[in-house]
Amino acid sequence: MLLILSDTHSIDGHRLTDHLRKQVAEAEMVVHAGDFMRASVLDSFLSVNGSFYGVYGNNDDAAIRSRLPSARTIEYNGFQFAVTHTRRGGETALTMFGRERNADAVIFGHSHKPTFERSGLLPLINPGSHAQPRGYRPGYATLEPMGDALAGGIHTPDGETFVEFTIEP
Repeated sequence: MLLILSDTHSIDGHRLTDHLRKQVAEAEMVVHAGDFMRASVLDSFLSVNGSFYGVYGNNDDAAIRSRLPSARTIEYNGFQFAVTHTRRGGETALTMFGRERNADAVIFGHSHKPTFERSGLLPLINPGSHAQPRGYRPGYATLEPMGDALAGGIHTPDGETFVEFTIEP
């Protein structure tokens, strides 16, 4: 399973619930789309799962920016994902970012709004924020192999699924 997080906004740890901490620990790969805030928060995630890939966000300090890129491309189960915190220009800019990287989908954060958008050329996945939802439902996302596709979901930190989607080749 690929587990996706964003927008932790913490100065003292990962803020994972018991359920979500177990999910993070058991995931094959964890992606975080930025806004940890402090390096100690990044380190707390790394202590739970070493197969961890993040990007820095607009609220991350210099210590995080020196350790993580602003954008990256990762591969999971044959699919390419372009990962960023945000891009000015909304869905169009995110789609262009993904296309420039030959991605099958884009993972992003920033808004704290858990979203799966499939109306454009590329699927856009925002897991929301598990720790600081800012008026939205708290969330994280998962992707799991399902034949040639990936079955996806956005879940509350306690495991309730409230969005289901599929990413196909």
